[in-house]
Amino acid sequence: MRRLLLIGLCVFSFLLSVLSFQAFATEPGTFDSIILDFRESLTSDELSSELSELKSGYSSDIRLNSEFSQADHVFVMKGDAALLRKLKNSDIGKYTEFVEPNYIYKTTGKPNDPDYDKQWNFQSINIEESWKHTQGKGTVVAVIDTGVSQVLDLKETQFVEGYDFVNDRSNASDDNGHGTHVAGTIAQSTNNRYGVAGVAYEASIMPLKVLAAWGGGTTADIAEAIRWAADHGAHVINMSLGGGGESQLMREAIEYAHSKKVTIVAAAGNSRRSVAEFPARYPHVIAVSAYDSTTKKAPYSNYGTGIDIAAPGGSIQSSANKSGGILQNTINPATGESVLEYFQGTSMAAPHVAGVAALVHSLGTQDPDRIEGILKKSAIAVQDDPQNFYGAGRLDAKGAVDLALKDRPFFWWLSPKLWSGFFSRIWFDGSSFNLGLKVLMLGIAIAFSQVFIAQMPRNRASLYWGLVLGSCGLFFLRGIFITNLPQFPLRLAGSSIPELVGTILNSNLLNPISASVLIPFLLLAGLLGHPSLKWFAIGCTFGVAACLAVSAVFLPEMQWLGSSAIARGYLGVNALLSLGLGLLAARE
Repeated sequence: MRRLLLIGLCVFSFLLSVLSFQAFATEPGTFDSIILDFRESLTSDELSSELSELKSGYSSDIRLNSEFSQADHVFVMKGDAALLRKLKNSDIGKYTEFVEPNYIYKTTGKPNDPDYDKQWNFQSINIEESWKHTQGKGTVVAVIDTGVSQVLDLKETQFVEGYDFVNDRSNASDDNGHGTHVAGTIAQSTNNRYGVAGVAYEASIMPLKVLAAWGGGTTADIAEAIRWAADHGAHVINMSLGGGGESQLMREAIEYAHSKKVTIVAAAGNSRRSVAEFPARYPHVIAVSAYDSTTKKAPYSNYGTGIDIAAPGGSIQSSANKSGGILQNTINPATGESVLEYFQGTSMAAPHVAGVAALVHSLGTQDPDRIEGILKKSAIAVQDDPQNFYGAGRLDAKGAVDLALKDRPFFWWLSPKLWSGFFSRIWFDGSSFNLGLKVLMLGIAIAFSQVFIAQMPRNRASLYWGLVLGSCGLFFLRGIFITNLPQFPLRLAGSSIPELVGTILNSNLLNPISASVLIPFLLLAGLLGHPSLKWFAIGCTFGVAACLAVSAVFLPEMQWLGSSAIARGYLGVNALLSLGLGLLAARE
Protein backbone atom coordinates (compact mmCIF):
# COMPACT_ATOMS: atom_id res chain seq x y z
CA MET A 1 0.00 0.00 0.00
CA ARG A 2 2.83 2.36 0.89
CA ARG A 3 4.51 1.60 -2.42
CA LEU A 4 1.33 2.44 -4.31
CA LEU A 5 0.99 5.68 -2.35
CA LEU A 6 4.56 6.70 -3.18
CA ILE A 7 4.09 5.88 -6.86
CA GLY A 8 0.87 7.87 -6.85
CA LEU A 9 2.59 10.89 -5.31
CA CYS A 10 5.38 10.71 -7.87
CA VAL A 11 2.95 10.51 -10.78
CA PHE A 12 0.87 13.36 -9.34
CA SER A 13 3.99 15.50 -8.90
CA PHE A 14 5.07 14.89 -12.48
CA LEU A 15 1.67 15.57 -13.99
CA LEU A 16 1.17 18.69 -11.91
CA SER A 17 4.56 20.10 -12.85
CA VAL A 18 4.03 19.39 -16.56
CA LEU A 19 0.45 20.59 -16.79
CA SER A 20 0.55 23.63 -14.58
CA PHE A 21 4.08 25.02 -14.54
CA GLN A 22 3.48 27.50 -17.33
CA ALA A 23 0.37 28.82 -15.59
CA PHE A 24 2.41 29.44 -12.44
CA ALA A 25 5.54 30.76 -14.05
CA THR A 26 4.22 33.13 -16.67
CA GLU A 27 2.24 36.30 -16.39
CA PRO A 28 -1.49 35.84 -17.00
CA GLY A 29 -2.92 37.43 -20.13
CA THR A 30 -4.47 40.88 -19.91
CA PHE A 31 -7.48 42.11 -21.84
CA ASP A 32 -10.03 44.93 -21.86
CA SER A 33 -12.33 43.55 -24.56
CA ILE A 34 -14.04 40.26 -25.43
CA ILE A 35 -14.28 38.25 -28.66
CA LEU A 36 -17.64 36.77 -29.69
CA ASP A 37 -17.43 34.41 -32.67
CA PHE A 38 -21.04 33.89 -33.79
CA ARG A 39 -21.95 30.79 -35.77
CA GLU A 40 -21.79 31.27 -39.53
CA SER A 41 -25.09 29.37 -39.82
CA LEU A 42 -27.02 32.25 -38.20
CA THR A 43 -29.24 34.24 -40.54
CA SER A 44 -28.80 37.98 -40.69
CA ASP A 45 -32.04 38.45 -38.72
CA GLU A 46 -30.92 36.04 -35.99
CA LEU A 47 -27.54 37.75 -35.77
CA SER A 48 -29.13 41.21 -35.57
CA SER A 49 -31.49 40.00 -32.86
CA GLU A 50 -28.63 38.62 -30.73
CA LEU A 51 -26.55 41.77 -31.19
CA SER A 52 -29.52 43.90 -30.12
CA GLU A 53 -29.97 41.81 -26.97
CA LEU A 54 -26.28 42.11 -26.12
CA LYS A 55 -26.33 45.86 -26.64
CA SER A 56 -29.37 46.32 -24.42
CA GLY A 57 -28.32 43.83 -21.75
CA TYR A 58 -24.58 44.28 -21.50
CA SER A 59 -22.91 46.96 -23.59
CA SER A 60 -23.70 49.15 -26.53
CA ASP A 61 -20.05 49.00 -27.55
CA ILE A 62 -20.14 45.86 -29.71
CA ARG A 63 -18.87 45.86 -33.28
CA LEU A 64 -17.27 43.81 -36.02
CA ASN A 65 -13.56 43.49 -35.40
CA SER A 66 -12.90 44.72 -38.94
CA GLU A 67 -14.42 44.69 -42.41
CA PHE A 68 -12.79 41.29 -42.90
CA SER A 69 -14.68 39.80 -39.95
CA GLN A 70 -18.10 39.91 -41.61
CA ALA A 71 -17.94 36.41 -43.13
CA ASP A 72 -16.81 34.78 -39.88
CA HIS A 73 -19.19 36.83 -37.68
CA VAL A 74 -16.34 37.86 -35.35
CA PHE A 75 -17.40 40.71 -33.04
CA VAL A 76 -15.61 42.44 -30.16
CA MET A 77 -17.02 44.30 -27.20
CA LYS A 78 -15.48 46.19 -24.30
CA GLY A 79 -15.45 44.13 -21.11
CA ASP A 80 -13.48 42.63 -18.24
CA ALA A 81 -13.28 39.23 -16.53
CA ALA A 82 -16.59 39.76 -14.72
CA LEU A 83 -18.46 40.43 -17.97
CA LEU A 84 -16.73 37.47 -19.60
CA ARG A 85 -18.04 35.17 -16.85
CA LYS A 86 -21.55 36.53 -17.25
CA LEU A 87 -21.48 35.94 -20.99
CA LYS A 88 -20.20 32.39 -20.57
CA ASN A 89 -22.95 31.67 -18.08
CA SER A 90 -25.66 33.05 -20.38
CA ASP A 91 -27.36 31.29 -23.27
CA ILE A 92 -25.07 33.08 -25.76
CA GLY A 93 -23.36 29.71 -26.24
CA LYS A 94 -26.28 28.61 -28.44
CA TYR A 95 -25.37 31.26 -31.00
CA THR A 96 -21.58 31.44 -30.77
CA GLU A 97 -18.73 29.09 -31.53
CA PHE A 98 -16.79 30.57 -28.63
CA VAL A 99 -16.53 33.59 -26.34
CA GLU A 100 -13.03 34.43 -25.15
CA PRO A 101 -10.79 37.28 -23.94
CA ASN A 102 -9.37 39.58 -26.61
CA TYR A 103 -5.86 39.30 -25.14
CA ILE A 104 -3.33 42.09 -25.52
CA TYR A 105 -0.04 40.78 -26.90
CA LYS A 106 3.24 42.69 -26.89
CA THR A 107 6.60 42.34 -28.52
CA THR A 108 8.35 39.34 -26.97
CA GLY A 109 10.66 40.01 -24.05
CA LYS A 110 11.29 43.69 -24.63
CA PRO A 111 9.33 45.94 -22.23
CA ASN A 112 7.56 49.10 -23.39
CA ASP A 113 9.58 51.48 -21.21
CA PRO A 114 10.72 54.16 -23.72
CA ASP A 115 14.32 54.40 -22.48
CA TYR A 116 14.85 50.64 -22.17
CA ASP A 117 17.04 50.62 -25.30
CA LYS A 118 19.54 52.74 -23.39
CA GLN A 119 19.97 50.00 -20.80
CA TRP A 120 22.87 48.19 -22.47
CA ASN A 121 23.52 46.62 -19.08
CA PHE A 122 20.31 44.57 -19.27
CA GLN A 123 21.24 43.17 -22.65
CA SER A 124 24.65 42.31 -21.21
CA ILE A 125 23.15 40.01 -18.55
CA ASN A 126 20.56 38.35 -20.88
CA ILE A 127 17.66 39.59 -18.78
CA GLU A 128 14.88 39.23 -21.36
CA GLU A 129 15.22 35.45 -21.54
CA SER A 130 14.96 35.17 -17.75
CA TRP A 131 11.72 37.18 -17.71
CA LYS A 132 9.99 34.38 -19.61
CA HIS A 133 10.06 32.37 -16.37
CA THR A 134 9.96 34.85 -13.51
CA GLN A 135 9.99 38.54 -12.67
CA GLY A 136 10.84 38.07 -8.99
CA LYS A 137 7.34 38.11 -7.50
CA GLY A 138 7.20 37.20 -3.82
CA THR A 139 10.84 38.09 -3.05
CA VAL A 140 11.74 41.02 -0.78
CA VAL A 141 15.01 42.86 -1.44
CA ALA A 142 16.36 45.15 1.28
CA VAL A 143 18.26 48.16 -0.10
CA ILE A 144 20.66 49.28 2.64
CA ASP A 145 21.73 52.66 1.32
CA THR A 146 20.82 56.37 1.38
CA GLY A 147 17.12 55.48 1.48
CA VAL A 148 14.67 55.10 -1.38
CA SER A 149 12.21 57.70 -2.69
CA GLN A 150 9.23 56.50 -4.72
CA VAL A 151 10.00 58.49 -7.84
CA LEU A 152 7.80 58.32 -10.94
CA ASP A 153 9.30 55.07 -12.22
CA LEU A 154 8.92 53.35 -8.84
CA LYS A 155 5.21 54.14 -8.43
CA GLU A 156 4.12 50.65 -9.51
CA THR A 157 6.90 48.87 -7.62
CA GLN A 158 5.88 47.02 -4.46
CA PHE A 159 7.35 48.41 -1.22
CA VAL A 160 7.38 46.92 2.27
CA GLU A 161 8.04 48.60 5.59
CA GLY A 162 11.50 50.14 5.95
CA TYR A 163 13.42 52.26 8.45
CA ASP A 164 15.75 55.26 8.60
CA PHE A 165 18.65 54.37 10.94
CA VAL A 166 20.32 57.74 10.42
CA ASN A 167 17.41 59.79 11.79
CA ASP A 168 15.67 56.99 13.75
CA ARG A 169 12.32 57.15 12.00
CA SER A 170 10.13 54.93 9.84
CA ASN A 171 10.27 57.17 6.76
CA ALA A 172 13.32 55.97 4.84
CA SER A 173 13.12 58.40 1.93
CA ASP A 174 16.24 59.33 -0.02
CA ASP A 175 18.03 62.68 0.26
CA ASN A 176 21.03 61.74 -1.87
CA GLY A 177 19.80 59.87 -4.96
CA HIS A 178 22.17 56.91 -4.68
CA GLY A 179 19.79 54.48 -2.94
CA THR A 180 16.88 55.28 -5.25
CA HIS A 181 19.08 54.63 -8.30
CA VAL A 182 20.17 51.28 -6.81
CA ALA A 183 16.58 50.28 -6.01
CA GLY A 184 15.62 51.12 -9.59
CA THR A 185 18.12 48.65 -11.02
CA ILE A 186 16.64 45.95 -8.80
CA ALA A 187 12.93 46.60 -9.25
CA GLN A 188 12.16 49.69 -11.35
CA SER A 189 8.51 49.66 -12.47
CA THR A 190 8.51 47.94 -15.87
CA ASN A 191 6.09 47.86 -18.80
CA ASN A 192 4.55 51.10 -17.53
CA ARG A 193 5.38 53.16 -20.64
CA TYR A 194 7.73 55.37 -18.64
CA GLY A 195 11.47 55.54 -18.07
CA VAL A 196 13.42 52.31 -17.81
CA ALA A 197 13.13 48.74 -16.50
CA GLY A 198 14.27 46.79 -13.43
CA VAL A 199 15.91 43.37 -13.16
CA ALA A 200 13.31 41.78 -10.82
CA TYR A 201 10.50 44.24 -11.35
CA GLU A 202 7.86 42.24 -9.46
CA ALA A 203 10.04 41.90 -6.36
CA SER A 204 9.34 44.11 -3.33
CA ILE A 205 11.76 46.77 -2.07
CA MET A 206 12.54 47.25 1.63
CA PRO A 207 14.15 50.72 2.00
CA LEU A 208 16.69 50.95 4.85
CA LYS A 209 18.54 54.25 5.19
CA VAL A 210 21.99 54.00 6.79
CA LEU A 211 23.85 56.65 4.79
CA ALA A 212 23.26 60.38 5.32
CA ALA A 213 22.72 62.95 2.58
CA TRP A 214 26.48 63.36 2.11
CA GLY A 215 26.79 59.62 1.36
CA GLY A 216 28.38 58.27 4.54
CA GLY A 217 27.22 56.15 7.48
CA THR A 218 28.49 54.06 10.39
CA THR A 219 29.07 50.34 10.76
CA ALA A 220 26.73 50.35 13.78
CA ASP A 221 23.81 51.62 11.70
CA ILE A 222 24.61 49.25 8.84
CA ALA A 223 24.84 46.26 11.20
CA GLU A 224 21.50 47.20 12.76
CA ALA A 225 19.93 47.48 9.32
CA ILE A 226 21.18 44.01 8.34
CA ARG A 227 19.59 42.47 11.43
CA TRP A 228 16.41 44.50 10.94
CA ALA A 229 16.09 43.27 7.37
CA ALA A 230 16.58 39.65 8.43
CA ASP A 231 13.95 40.01 11.17
CA HIS A 232 11.39 41.72 8.91
CA GLY A 233 11.20 39.29 6.03
CA ALA A 234 13.95 40.29 3.61
CA HIS A 235 15.16 37.49 1.34
CA VAL A 236 17.98 39.43 -0.35
CA ILE A 237 20.07 42.35 0.94
CA ASN A 238 21.92 44.76 -1.36
CA MET A 239 24.67 46.95 0.08
CA SER A 240 26.14 49.30 -2.52
CA LEU A 241 28.50 50.75 0.05
CA GLY A 242 31.87 49.93 1.55
CA GLY A 243 35.10 51.01 3.10
CA GLY A 244 38.14 49.90 5.07
CA GLY A 245 38.22 48.44 8.54
CA GLU A 246 36.85 45.12 9.71
CA SER A 247 33.96 45.22 12.21
CA GLN A 248 33.06 42.38 14.54
CA LEU A 249 29.58 43.88 14.95
CA MET A 250 28.92 43.80 11.21
CA ARG A 251 30.42 40.33 10.83
CA GLU A 252 28.00 39.03 13.47
CA ALA A 253 25.07 40.80 11.80
CA ILE A 254 25.95 39.17 8.48
CA GLU A 255 26.25 35.76 10.15
CA TYR A 256 22.83 36.33 11.74
CA ALA A 257 21.19 37.27 8.44
CA HIS A 258 22.80 34.31 6.69
CA SER A 259 21.46 31.97 9.39
CA LYS A 260 17.97 33.31 8.56
CA LYS A 261 18.43 32.39 4.89
CA VAL A 262 19.12 35.92 3.59
CA THR A 263 21.30 36.29 0.49
CA ILE A 264 23.67 39.26 0.89
CA VAL A 265 25.22 41.17 -2.02
CA ALA A 266 27.72 44.04 -1.74
CA ALA A 267 29.76 46.31 -4.00
CA ALA A 268 33.49 45.50 -4.18
CA GLY A 269 34.52 49.16 -4.12
CA ASN A 270 35.73 51.85 -6.53
CA SER A 271 39.31 52.44 -5.38
CA ARG A 272 41.03 50.34 -8.10
CA ARG A 273 42.62 48.17 -5.41
CA SER A 274 43.35 44.47 -5.75
CA VAL A 275 41.05 43.52 -2.89
CA ALA A 276 37.35 43.88 -2.18
CA GLU A 277 36.29 46.37 0.47
CA PHE A 278 34.20 45.58 3.54
CA PRO A 279 31.41 44.45 3.84
CA ALA A 280 31.87 42.71 0.46
CA ARG A 281 34.93 40.88 1.86
CA TYR A 282 33.10 39.19 4.72
CA PRO A 283 32.14 35.51 4.43
CA HIS A 284 28.57 34.90 3.21
CA VAL A 285 28.60 38.12 1.17
CA ILE A 286 28.68 38.08 -2.66
CA ALA A 287 31.31 40.65 -3.68
CA VAL A 288 30.60 42.29 -7.04
CA SER A 289 33.12 43.99 -9.31
CA ALA A 290 32.12 46.15 -12.29
CA TYR A 291 32.65 46.04 -16.04
CA ASP A 292 31.78 48.55 -18.76
CA SER A 293 29.63 48.39 -21.90
CA THR A 294 32.39 46.52 -23.75
CA THR A 295 32.56 43.92 -20.91
CA LYS A 296 36.05 45.13 -19.91
CA LYS A 297 36.78 45.75 -16.24
CA ALA A 298 35.64 49.24 -15.34
CA PRO A 299 38.73 51.40 -14.63
CA TYR A 300 37.59 52.33 -11.12
CA SER A 301 36.57 48.80 -9.97
CA ASN A 302 38.32 46.85 -7.26
CA TYR A 303 39.44 43.36 -8.25
CA GLY A 304 41.49 40.42 -7.01
CA THR A 305 41.03 39.03 -3.50
CA GLY A 306 37.45 38.46 -2.47
CA ILE A 307 35.75 39.13 -5.83
CA ASP A 308 32.94 36.63 -6.45
CA ILE A 309 31.28 37.81 -9.66
CA ALA A 310 31.23 40.77 -12.08
CA ALA A 311 28.22 42.78 -13.28
CA PRO A 312 27.59 45.93 -15.35
CA GLY A 313 28.72 49.06 -13.51
CA GLY A 314 29.33 51.30 -16.48
CA SER A 315 32.01 53.77 -17.36
CA ILE A 316 31.25 57.41 -18.12
CA GLN A 317 33.99 58.84 -20.33
CA SER A 318 32.98 62.50 -20.04
CA SER A 319 30.25 64.72 -18.61
CA ALA A 320 29.00 65.30 -22.15
CA ASN A 321 28.68 61.59 -22.96
CA LYS A 322 27.22 59.56 -20.10
CA SER A 323 25.58 56.80 -22.15
CA GLY A 324 28.19 54.30 -20.97
CA GLY A 325 26.80 54.55 -17.44
CA ILE A 326 23.83 52.83 -15.80
CA LEU A 327 20.55 54.67 -16.43
CA GLN A 328 17.82 54.59 -13.76
CA ASN A 329 15.22 56.94 -12.28
CA THR A 330 16.33 58.70 -9.11
CA ILE A 331 16.08 62.10 -7.40
CA ASN A 332 17.99 65.33 -7.85
CA PRO A 333 19.37 65.77 -4.30
CA ALA A 334 19.33 69.55 -4.65
CA THR A 335 15.65 69.81 -5.59
CA GLY A 336 14.20 66.37 -4.74
CA GLU A 337 12.62 66.12 -8.18
CA SER A 338 12.42 62.86 -10.16
CA VAL A 339 15.14 62.55 -12.83
CA LEU A 340 16.63 59.90 -15.09
CA GLU A 341 20.38 59.78 -14.47
CA TYR A 342 23.42 57.79 -15.59
CA PHE A 343 25.57 56.62 -12.65
CA GLN A 344 28.68 54.45 -12.64
CA GLY A 345 30.39 52.30 -10.01
CA THR A 346 30.40 48.93 -8.32
CA SER A 347 27.41 50.40 -6.48
CA MET A 348 25.54 50.06 -9.78
CA ALA A 349 26.92 46.56 -10.45
CA ALA A 350 25.83 45.04 -7.12
CA PRO A 351 22.05 45.58 -7.60
CA HIS A 352 22.18 43.65 -10.89
CA VAL A 353 23.37 40.64 -8.89
CA ALA A 354 20.84 41.28 -6.12
CA GLY A 355 18.07 41.46 -8.74
CA VAL A 356 19.07 38.15 -10.34
CA ALA A 357 19.34 36.61 -6.86
CA ALA A 358 15.73 37.72 -6.35
CA LEU A 359 14.72 36.00 -9.60
CA VAL A 360 16.38 32.78 -8.46
CA HIS A 361 14.78 33.01 -5.01
CA SER A 362 11.33 33.52 -6.52
CA LEU A 363 11.66 30.13 -8.25
CA GLY A 364 11.95 28.33 -4.92
CA THR A 365 15.67 28.28 -4.12
CA GLN A 366 15.90 29.83 -0.66
CA ASP A 367 19.27 28.77 0.73
CA PRO A 368 21.71 31.70 0.31
CA ASP A 369 24.70 29.44 -0.31
CA ARG A 370 22.77 27.63 -3.02
CA ILE A 371 21.75 30.94 -4.62
CA GLU A 372 25.36 32.11 -4.59
CA GLY A 373 26.39 28.80 -6.14
CA ILE A 374 23.82 29.17 -8.92
CA LEU A 375 24.96 32.73 -9.68
CA LYS A 376 28.60 31.65 -9.88
CA LYS A 377 28.02 28.41 -11.78
CA SER A 378 25.87 30.15 -14.39
CA ALA A 379 28.21 33.12 -14.81
CA ILE A 380 29.88 33.62 -18.21
CA ALA A 381 33.46 32.61 -17.50
CA VAL A 382 36.31 34.86 -18.60
CA GLN A 383 39.21 32.58 -19.50
CA ASP A 384 42.10 35.02 -19.39
CA ASP A 385 41.65 36.65 -15.99
CA PRO A 386 44.89 36.27 -13.99
CA GLN A 387 44.13 39.21 -11.68
CA ASN A 388 40.61 38.02 -10.88
CA PHE A 389 38.81 41.02 -12.35
CA TYR A 390 35.63 38.99 -12.83
CA GLY A 391 35.57 36.33 -10.10
CA ALA A 392 33.45 33.41 -11.35
CA GLY A 393 32.62 35.43 -14.47
CA ARG A 394 30.11 37.90 -15.83
CA LEU A 395 26.55 37.76 -14.45
CA ASP A 396 24.10 35.82 -16.66
CA ALA A 397 20.44 36.16 -15.66
CA LYS A 398 19.23 33.61 -18.20
CA GLY A 399 21.80 31.04 -17.10
CA ALA A 400 20.97 31.57 -13.43
CA VAL A 401 17.23 31.21 -13.96
CA ASP A 402 17.68 28.13 -16.16
CA LEU A 403 19.89 26.55 -13.52
CA ALA A 404 17.42 27.45 -10.77
CA LEU A 405 14.61 25.77 -12.69
CA LYS A 406 16.66 22.56 -12.93
CA ASP A 407 17.72 22.90 -9.31
CA ARG A 408 14.21 22.78 -7.89
CA PRO A 409 13.47 19.74 -5.71
CA PHE A 410 11.16 17.05 -7.06
CA PHE A 411 8.33 18.18 -4.79
CA TRP A 412 8.80 21.88 -5.62
CA TRP A 413 5.04 22.23 -6.12
CA LEU A 414 4.49 21.78 -2.36
CA SER A 415 6.00 25.24 -1.75
CA PRO A 416 3.42 27.47 0.02
CA LYS A 417 4.78 30.43 -1.93
CA LEU A 418 4.07 28.71 -5.24
CA TRP A 419 0.53 27.84 -4.18
CA SER A 420 -0.06 31.39 -2.94
CA GLY A 421 0.79 32.50 -6.48
CA PHE A 422 -1.61 29.90 -7.84
CA PHE A 423 -4.49 30.93 -5.60
CA SER A 424 -4.04 34.54 -6.68
CA ARG A 425 -5.07 33.31 -10.16
CA ILE A 426 -8.20 31.45 -9.08
CA TRP A 427 -11.62 32.87 -8.24
CA PHE A 428 -15.07 31.56 -7.41
CA ASP A 429 -18.30 32.83 -8.97
CA GLY A 430 -21.39 31.70 -7.08
CA SER A 431 -23.65 33.10 -9.79
CA SER A 432 -22.63 30.20 -12.05
CA PHE A 433 -25.31 28.00 -10.48
CA ASN A 434 -28.54 28.33 -8.48
CA LEU A 435 -27.59 27.09 -5.00
CA GLY A 436 -31.16 26.90 -3.74
CA LEU A 437 -32.38 24.72 -6.60
CA LYS A 438 -29.31 22.46 -6.42
CA VAL A 439 -29.86 21.82 -2.71
CA LEU A 440 -33.57 21.21 -3.34
CA MET A 441 -32.78 18.66 -6.06
CA LEU A 442 -30.42 16.75 -3.78
CA GLY A 443 -32.86 16.85 -0.90
CA ILE A 444 -35.70 15.44 -3.01
CA ALA A 445 -33.40 12.72 -4.43
CA ILE A 446 -32.45 11.64 -0.90
CA ALA A 447 -36.13 11.67 0.08
CA PHE A 448 -37.00 9.43 -2.90
CA SER A 449 -34.34 6.91 -1.81
CA GLN A 450 -35.58 6.87 1.78
CA VAL A 451 -39.23 6.40 0.78
CA PHE A 452 -38.93 3.96 -2.10
CA ILE A 453 -35.99 1.75 -1.10
CA ALA A 454 -37.26 -0.79 1.41
CA GLN A 455 -33.89 -2.26 2.33
CA MET A 456 -30.88 0.06 2.06
CA PRO A 457 -27.49 -1.44 1.08
CA ARG A 458 -24.85 -1.94 3.78
CA ASN A 459 -22.38 0.26 1.93
CA ARG A 460 -24.38 3.30 0.90
CA ALA A 461 -21.51 5.18 -0.78
CA SER A 462 -22.45 3.98 -4.26
CA LEU A 463 -26.08 4.93 -3.74
CA TYR A 464 -25.29 8.42 -2.44
CA TRP A 465 -22.79 9.12 -5.21
CA GLY A 466 -25.52 8.21 -7.68
CA LEU A 467 -28.01 10.50 -5.91
CA VAL A 468 -25.53 13.41 -6.07
CA LEU A 469 -24.46 12.96 -9.70
CA GLY A 470 -28.02 12.33 -10.87
CA SER A 471 -29.56 15.36 -9.13
CA CYS A 472 -27.18 18.31 -8.65
CA GLY A 473 -23.73 17.00 -9.54
CA LEU A 474 -20.60 18.54 -8.04
CA PHE A 475 -22.15 21.89 -8.90
CA PHE A 476 -19.64 24.02 -6.97
CA LEU A 477 -16.97 23.12 -9.55
CA ARG A 478 -18.89 25.13 -12.14
CA GLY A 479 -18.11 28.29 -10.18
CA ILE A 480 -14.32 27.86 -10.20
CA PHE A 481 -12.33 29.90 -12.74
CA ILE A 482 -8.53 29.70 -13.16
CA THR A 483 -6.55 32.23 -15.13
CA ASN A 484 -5.07 30.81 -18.36
CA LEU A 485 -6.86 27.47 -17.98
CA PRO A 486 -10.07 26.43 -19.80
CA GLN A 487 -13.16 26.30 -17.63
CA PHE A 488 -14.86 23.55 -19.66
CA PRO A 489 -13.36 20.60 -17.68
CA LEU A 490 -14.65 22.11 -14.42
CA ARG A 491 -18.06 22.80 -15.96
CA LEU A 492 -18.24 19.20 -17.18
CA ALA A 493 -17.09 17.76 -13.85
CA GLY A 494 -19.63 19.94 -12.04
CA SER A 495 -22.58 18.91 -14.23
CA SER A 496 -25.34 16.56 -13.16
CA ILE A 497 -26.43 13.79 -15.53
CA PRO A 498 -29.29 15.85 -17.05
CA GLU A 499 -26.86 18.73 -17.73
CA LEU A 500 -24.15 16.68 -19.48
CA VAL A 501 -25.13 17.09 -23.14
CA GLY A 502 -25.92 20.79 -22.70
CA THR A 503 -22.49 21.34 -21.15
CA ILE A 504 -20.77 19.49 -23.98
CA LEU A 505 -22.64 21.75 -26.42
CA ASN A 506 -21.47 24.81 -24.42
CA SER A 507 -24.93 25.73 -23.19
CA ASN A 508 -26.47 26.19 -19.76
CA LEU A 509 -29.80 24.84 -21.06
CA LEU A 510 -30.95 21.27 -20.48
CA ASN A 511 -30.72 19.09 -23.56
CA PRO A 512 -33.64 16.66 -24.26
CA ILE A 513 -31.19 13.78 -24.73
CA SER A 514 -29.59 13.81 -21.28
CA ALA A 515 -32.54 15.48 -19.50
CA SER A 516 -34.60 12.33 -19.87
CA VAL A 517 -34.97 8.75 -18.67
CA LEU A 518 -32.48 7.58 -21.32
CA ILE A 519 -29.22 7.67 -19.31
CA PRO A 520 -30.76 6.14 -16.13
CA PHE A 521 -32.23 3.34 -18.30
CA LEU A 522 -28.82 2.63 -19.88
CA LEU A 523 -27.08 2.66 -16.49
CA LEU A 524 -29.57 0.22 -15.00
CA ALA A 525 -29.40 -2.03 -18.06
CA GLY A 526 -25.62 -2.25 -17.74
CA LEU A 527 -25.14 -2.31 -13.97
CA LEU A 528 -28.20 -3.99 -12.44
CA GLY A 529 -26.42 -7.32 -12.23
CA HIS A 530 -23.48 -5.89 -10.28
CA PRO A 531 -23.84 -6.21 -6.49
CA SER A 532 -22.46 -2.74 -5.71
CA LEU A 533 -22.64 -0.64 -8.86
CA LYS A 534 -26.37 -1.35 -9.24
CA TRP A 535 -26.95 0.93 -6.26
CA PHE A 536 -25.01 3.67 -8.04
CA ALA A 537 -27.34 3.26 -11.04
CA ILE A 538 -30.41 3.29 -8.78
CA GLY A 539 -29.15 6.43 -7.04
CA CYS A 540 -28.57 8.10 -10.42
CA THR A 541 -32.13 7.23 -11.46
CA PHE A 542 -33.69 8.77 -8.35
CA GLY A 543 -31.35 11.76 -8.67
CA VAL A 544 -32.34 12.38 -12.30
CA ALA A 545 -36.01 12.12 -11.32
CA ALA A 546 -35.50 14.81 -8.66
CA CYS A 547 -33.53 17.10 -11.01
CA LEU A 548 -36.13 16.85 -13.79
CA ALA A 549 -39.04 17.36 -11.39
CA VAL A 550 -37.54 20.53 -9.88
CA SER A 551 -36.57 21.83 -13.32
CA ALA A 552 -40.11 21.24 -14.64
CA VAL A 553 -41.52 23.45 -11.88
CA PHE A 554 -38.89 26.17 -11.43
CA LEU A 555 -36.55 26.25 -14.45
CA PRO A 556 -38.05 24.58 -17.55
CA GLU A 557 -35.46 25.97 -20.02
CA MET A 558 -34.43 23.47 -22.67
CA GLN A 559 -32.55 23.46 -25.91
CA TRP A 560 -34.92 23.38 -28.90
CA LEU A 561 -38.02 23.51 -26.65
CA GLY A 562 -37.37 26.78 -24.78
CA SER A 563 -39.40 27.30 -21.60
CA SER A 564 -42.75 26.41 -23.11
CA ALA A 565 -45.46 24.15 -21.73
CA ILE A 566 -44.06 21.43 -23.97
CA ALA A 567 -40.72 21.70 -22.13
CA ARG A 568 -42.45 21.48 -18.75
CA GLY A 569 -44.42 18.47 -19.89
CA TYR A 570 -41.36 16.76 -21.33
CA LEU A 571 -39.42 17.22 -18.07
CA GLY A 572 -42.36 16.16 -15.93
CA VAL A 573 -43.05 12.98 -17.91
CA ASN A 574 -39.38 11.96 -17.86
CA ALA A 575 -39.20 12.68 -14.11
CA LEU A 576 -42.09 10.27 -13.54
CA LEU A 577 -40.55 7.66 -15.84
CA SER A 578 -37.22 7.92 -14.00
CA LEU A 579 -38.94 7.64 -10.63
CA GLY A 580 -40.87 4.58 -11.76
CA LEU A 581 -37.77 2.99 -13.22
CA GLY A 582 -35.88 3.57 -9.97
CA LEU A 583 -38.73 2.11 -7.94
CA LEU A 584 -38.80 -1.05 -10.08
CA ALA A 585 -35.03 -1.45 -9.86
CA ALA A 586 -35.00 -0.97 -6.08
CA ARG A 587 -37.70 -3.61 -5.61
CA GLU A 588 -35.91 -6.01 -7.91
